[in-house]
Amino acid sequence: MKFKTIKNHFLIISSILMTIIYLIWRTFFTIPTDSNIVSIISSIALLIVEILGMFEAAVHYYNMSEIKYPVRPKVDECLFPDVDIFIATYNEPKELLYKTINGCINMDYPDKSKVHIYLCDDGNRAEIKELASSMKINYLTRTDRKGSKAGNLNNALANSSSPLIVTFDADMIAMHDFLTSTVPYFLNGEKVGFIQTPQSFYNPDLFQYYLFSEGRIPNEQDYFYRDVQISRNKSNSVIYGGTNTVISRLALEEIGGFYTDAITEDFATGLIIQSKGYKCYAIDEIHASGLAPADLPSLVKQRERWSRGCIQTGRRLNILFRRGLNLEQKLSYLSAISYWYSGIKRLVYIMSPILFSVFGIIVVKCTLVQVLIFWLPMYLLSDAALKQLSNNIRTTKWTNIYETILFPSLIIPVLLETFGISQHKFAVTRKDGAQDDTIYRLKKSIPHIFFAVLSIIGIANCTRMIFTSGSPSYIVVLFWLISNFYNILMSIFFMLGRKAFRKAERFSITEPCTISYEETEIKCTTTDISEGGLAVILDSPEFIPYNIDVNLSVSTQRYSCKFKGQVVQVQNISKKWKYAFRLTNIDEKNFKQLLNIIYDRVHSLPKNLDKNNSIFDDLRVNLLNRNKKSFVFSRKLPRLDLNKPLISDELGEVKLVSFNYEYLVLETNLLTESKPIIKLHLSNNLAINCVMEKTLDYNKIQKSHLHLYKIENYLELQKNKELKELLTEWIDEYEKQKSEIMESQKAVYINVIYGINEMDYL
Repeated sequence: MKFKTIKNHFLIISSILMTIIYLIWRTFFTIPTDSNIVSIISSIALLIVEILGMFEAAVHYYNMSEIKYPVRPKVDECLFPDVDIFIATYNEPKELLYKTINGCINMDYPDKSKVHIYLCDDGNRAEIKELASSMKINYLTRTDRKGSKAGNLNNALANSSSPLIVTFDADMIAMHDFLTSTVPYFLNGEKVGFIQTPQSFYNPDLFQYYLFSEGRIPNEQDYFYRDVQISRNKSNSVIYGGTNTVISRLALEEIGGFYTDAITEDFATGLIIQSKGYKCYAIDEIHASGLAPADLPSLVKQRERWSRGCIQTGRRLNILFRRGLNLEQKLSYLSAISYWYSGIKRLVYIMSPILFSVFGIIVVKCTLVQVLIFWLPMYLLSDAALKQLSNNIRTTKWTNIYETILFPSLIIPVLLETFGISQHKFAVTRKDGAQDDTIYRLKKSIPHIFFAVLSIIGIANCTRMIFTSGSPSYIVVLFWLISNFYNILMSIFFMLGRKAFRKAERFSITEPCTISYEETEIKCTTTDISEGGLAVILDSPEFIPYNIDVNLSVSTQRYSCKFKGQVVQVQNISKKWKYAFRLTNIDEKNFKQLLNIIYDRVHSLPKNLDKNNSIFDDLRVNLLNRNKKSFVFSRKLPRLDLNKPLISDELGEVKLVSFNYEYLVLETNLLTESKPIIKLHLSNNLAINCVMEKTLDYNKIQKSHLHLYKIENYLELQKNKELKELLTEWIDEYEKQKSEIMESQKAVYINVIYGINEMDYL
């Protein structure tokens, strides 16, 4: 641990020193003062955005130099106070709120009578009031919607009295340990304002999903909540995220309630609480998960609100001169606000090499040697520091991709807000699933396509200049153009989107499961579960009727549920058998338990960047997956490839090619006349009665026919223990045959390639 701390400090100090040296060089030696006014303005603009980016990095490095994790105190259970839970909603669907309320009801607490749940409905909807009543929680509404979400929360504040307040967005589902993990921080005598837990998401965000990287990269927000927020503990500048937070009522009352004069009431409220001397902490443990925006319009609307709201707050609360904030806090909040100018910064970074390579406008006056001395060490150290300090959650490459994707959408809102043209209406992020946003994505891709074309022209011009001039200096601009082009290409991939197939998210969950029907019971293990069904893994291919409802039960250490389902798909996966079931019938009690099984856990999406995370991996994944045709297996019974010689009364010796309990495929001699009804002997005591459906194929070279037969007595066979034993034996034989054939083919391949001959060994 000590070595890691020393390494972190070395990276931070080295990065800061090289950045200072780089800035001195950029400021005094690279401005093209002898060029035209366009060159000078472009050069100064680039320098300004570089300084801004380096200011943000310096603040982050300072906070990261000493990570402070608050220690959860051990508190006597009798000291746990009353808690009010506020679930803010406006137009979210009833089904979504049901899950959120169920999560809140399920939270542990020493005395659950002290937990008061309020559904704060700013939509004043009768069905939501009925939902609150049916789930036995409090319902609050109001006749006006003044102050938007902040006004809604203030209304709840006025109609409740507990010393601690928990705020949840309508889609955030709490885990059972949310309260027991957060409330103790308020009970050790320290003046605590709020405790912020991560905003975790149980579905892949758009960056993960649209870039086919849900198994390769963490959620884009993970870096902020698991890295940036934790680092801000040092300067007591943790940002209140609006949800998954416990807040002191005393702190809220001291500042006059939730701040209503900004569309990001959370950002402003947290800042004011800290200015009153309260300590506010972020913890990196996940205790609730929610729904990330499922389409691009929702994502853009969300980021527009965040960017405008943060700039609004900075202007209206006058952060730089606000009393009660120390220098560290002011710089941290200014850095948080300046982040939203990343769209303008990204535009400058993209246009600078294009101006030179396409339009001949000099932006940076330098040589290749100077770049290698001043820029390259600074860049490499900054990238290494970010990767190391972020615990492999984020790299410079992915930051650039995210910023490039969103910059055309954020530039105008940011500029408007900067000049005081504010958005006053609170824009609610839609949570009712993905909508068809194809036209919207195509429109949003136009700027990226425009810059891609300019970049290609610039790359071609730079390549030509390198060969015609013989000077390697243009390599720097070429590298810059190619780097930008890669980011733009990933943005175009993103804008191409990806079709959403599932109505409910599927989660990789491994828990004991039992399947039962009639007198049959099968013990197995789940491989994934959703609100609409589950999939299990079996060691052997079992007959499970697909045309009737079977009983399914799943259990964990805390929960158990039972429901009915039907087989919808069977697959052979790595010598195991995967059976997928569609949920057909479940009562409310068991549905609540199912929700707890699904959501009362840390999601299974990546927490760190995959090791196969190079530029080539990114391009390969996107190119291959976009051209791949999706194929869904529709088999509802296990199909077994056997190639087993057997005897039939009518056909003599035949080969059982494949078998699925209801049907089988036989290979017969070409000269053998097909029979409509046959009796196939599996052993002395076991036979199958078959009726031919059709001839599938014939092979003149092998002199054989393939026939499809329907098994007449399959209902008797599916319970036959001898059949199961025979199938297991034949499957093993078939796998052994395949393995021997593959080894034989491999040996032949080696002989051909290397010229190995058996005589060489004699």
